[in-house]
Amino acid sequence: MIANKTVVYTSGTFDMLHYNHIKMLEYARSLGDILIVGVNTDELVVSYKTVPIIPFEERIALMKALKYPDIVIPQHSLDHTDKVKKLNFDVFVVGDDWVGKFDYLKEQGVSVVYFPYGQGISSSSLKQKIYDEYEKYQKKADSHFPLDIDIK
Repeated sequence: MIANKTVVYTSGTFDMLHYNHIKMLEYARSLGDILIVGVNTDELVVSYKTVPIIPFEERIALMKALKYPDIVIPQHSLDHTDKVKKLNFDVFVVGDDWVGKFDYLKEQGVSVVYFPYGQGISSSSLKQKIYDEYEKYQKKADSHFPLDIDIK
């Protein structure tokens, strides 16, 4: 708490910004007076999943352009112990695909909320859909020009 205001912290990769990201940010905003959003750096993301499609500088700019966050910062680590001390946040919100991962923050007096992320849409599923569609169109295009014909 800062000046009797509840501080909420949430973080993520926010690659290929989509509706579930917005729902989580809106929910996090509703839990307090100040919303701080940490955007995972590219180096952090590749430590636990594939390289983001959208570069860090663009992802952080997108977060800053949204109406929900008051402050947007780079996030270099998934360990939030020092962030609690530096930012004095009271509530931490993260998608429920991370259930249990941040329970250690409760020992520091932080309420941890695992937001029900929802079905269907995720950056990973969007990437896979794009890849699958690309592969399908590539096979279709390749079938137009069989390799065994002689083009003069």
